[in-house]
Amino acid sequence: MAFGFGRKNKNKDDRYADAEDAALGLNDGGISGDADAAQLGLPPDPSDTVYDRALHGPLDESEVEGRDGYVDLGALLVTPREGLSLRLEVEESTNRVIAVTLDLNGSSLQLQAFAASRSDKLWRDIREQIGLSVGSQGGEIEILDGTFGKEVLAKVPAQGSDGSRGFRVARFLGVDGPRWFLRGVLGGPAAVDPAAAAELEDLFRGVVVVRGEVPLPPRDLLLLRLPKDAVAGPQGAMAADHAAPAQGGEPFRRGPEITAIG
Repeated sequence: MAFGFGRKNKNKDDRYADAEDAALGLNDGGISGDADAAQLGLPPDPSDTVYDRALHGPLDESEVEGRDGYVDLGALLVTPREGLSLRLEVEESTNRVIAVTLDLNGSSLQLQAFAASRSDKLWRDIREQIGLSVGSQGGEIEILDGTFGKEVLAKVPAQGSDGSRGFRVARFLGVDGPRWFLRGVLGGPAAVDPAAAAELEDLFRGVVVVRGEVPLPPRDLLLLRLPKDAVAGPQGAMAADHAAPAQGGEPFRRGPEITAIG
């Protein structure tokens, strides 16, 4: 398994160049405040009770026996898999690791975990927030009944390297756990192709969230870190054990695929 290590500048003037950042609803490393559902034109939707997280995952640290067999990223434990690469995203202003992206077979899954209260659920408000953010950029969202309950498919206008116009597409997953919320963003073919998404969905299902006992305000990021056995490799890559380092000049810079307009 290979580890990439890159930096993201979260300056608010960046206008959030990629679709993940555009729809994160992040403000200085946390999830920003309430959104107004009426602005989205979204019908009321019932509480997300269909998906049984405790049975199907992602899991809480209390629901697994130890950390053996996982890649330990601090707040998140990830199951290793052949061909899987991990890219850690660092916020330049604070030098914090704010997200991890799993790359597998040409698709990606970005993960972030946030603190939550024992009683309140965050995912509905965050879905609304994503819609407001995407809509403000001329994009559109669709609320789906997906593998993990309610999901968001977001499309943001973009221009390809050849000048063609199209969309960046991302599929947002969200699961409320005990005192935490886990958000995933599927990019590349996995955003629109269920077959391409299957392995990354399985990885998402197997993620373990380590909330810790430190009191945190709801919506604050849970801190990530490099695995203890990661070592520096060429071109800023980080490799664990004897795995080959990530290839390419900037393995952490690839965003969602652009779908051309016909």
